[in-house]
Amino acid sequence: EARRQRRLLLVVVCVALLLDNMLYMVIVPIIPDYIAAMRGRGGTAGPSAPAGGNGSGGGNRSLLPARYPPASGDNEDVQIGVLFASKAILQLLVNPLSGTLIDRVGYEAPLLAGLAVMFLSTATFAFAENYATLFAARSLQGLGSAFADTAGIALIADRYAEEPARSRALGTALACISFGSLAAPPFGGVLYEFAGKRVPFLVLAFVCVLDGLLLLVLAPPGGTGARANMPVGTPIHRLMIDPYIAVVAGALATCNIPLAFLEPTIANWMKESMGASEWEVGLTWLPAFFPHVLGVYVTVRLAAAYPHLQWFYGALGMAIIGASSCLVPACRNFGQVIIPLCGICFGIALVDTALLPTLAFLVDVRHVSVYGSVYAIADISYCVAYALGPIVAGQIVHTMGFAQLNLGMGLANVLYAPVLLFLKNVCQMKPSHSERNILLEEGPKGLYDTIKMEEHKG
Repeated sequence: EARRQRRLLLVVVCVALLLDNMLYMVIVPIIPDYIAAMRGRGGTAGPSAPAGGNGSGGGNRSLLPARYPPASGDNEDVQIGVLFASKAILQLLVNPLSGTLIDRVGYEAPLLAGLAVMFLSTATFAFAENYATLFAARSLQGLGSAFADTAGIALIADRYAEEPARSRALGTALACISFGSLAAPPFGGVLYEFAGKRVPFLVLAFVCVLDGLLLLVLAPPGGTGARANMPVGTPIHRLMIDPYIAVVAGALATCNIPLAFLEPTIANWMKESMGASEWEVGLTWLPAFFPHVLGVYVTVRLAAAYPHLQWFYGALGMAIIGASSCLVPACRNFGQVIIPLCGICFGIALVDTALLPTLAFLVDVRHVSVYGSVYAIADISYCVAYALGPIVAGQIVHTMGFAQLNLGMGLANVLYAPVLLFLKNVCQMKPSHSERNILLEEGPKGLYDTIKMEEHKG
């Protein structure tokens, strides 16, 4: 029963992550209407509308480029950039609070609260008629993601306490994130074209309700004895100064900078440098979905066979990201540019899949096995990159150039890769005063420890 329940909970978390990314990306075909309204004229948008990027915890990364319609002034560019960054900015601000709350009350209640806020955000998107309402819905989604994404990833780490099952479960969650980013624009474009702008959001809202109901059936908040005597988690400020966790957080932020900064800039560069057509710009990132999933699969298999080399998989991923970023400005046609973009997404998959389980292991052996705060730190790392991307990337390209932007991002990843050598001996660490140590060596003490030991036996 415990194994069946945790598999169903994995489904709930994966659906929540899928919804979060689809909700972000499904607004893409509707953006031109709001831009046209701000210009004082009507307009329609179909499936060929612009695409944007996202960075949310436990990983919310889009695999499609940001393509905005030509703006009549810099003010509109700023408004669009702030709109696309507002989710990540609010998520960045809320994550320290959400991580602390998750550690205190458990994972199920914050996950349910996050789904409820995401439902409200989806409903607001459906009935939004102006920029201000769209901005409010976008920010509301960031609030929901700060709870749902962090609690969901932490719940997976808690229920899948052993390797390689933990790496497989987290890899499945990452695959759902990339699939949501890939499926949302055509999903939203087709429904928007034939059924109206409200229908895509209403469908997502309905799925969100079903996911919340399934969570209530599987693990009603406050209804399980396992949370009655839940140990007190390590405060988030103490986790932030842990050197090992800091190294992992820095790697997660650095490896996502190329994706976050390329999404809002590569479309204009392709049009100016190679005369790319609309369909070429729209399909630029689609092939990258497959190497991303391949990277997740390869890392999970390698981690199962050679778990002591997790740091190496992350360093290799950062080296691949760095080399691929440097190759982007050298591309001269649509076929050539796909190759380094696929390399970037493959490298990100290696880094994420290797280092997310490492965070849970570090908490197990160096702190208390409660995972809300540590995955809030991971989400903060993602949000730093994706909050800056839509606002800062265009300005860097304007002042320094597209080639310099890519060379700088590539150099940052290549230089950071050797830092992961610091994690080389992590796998040899032994639990000290963690919950796992209590369970395996001292026997159960209290209701929480007894239930957790039974789950491990199951």
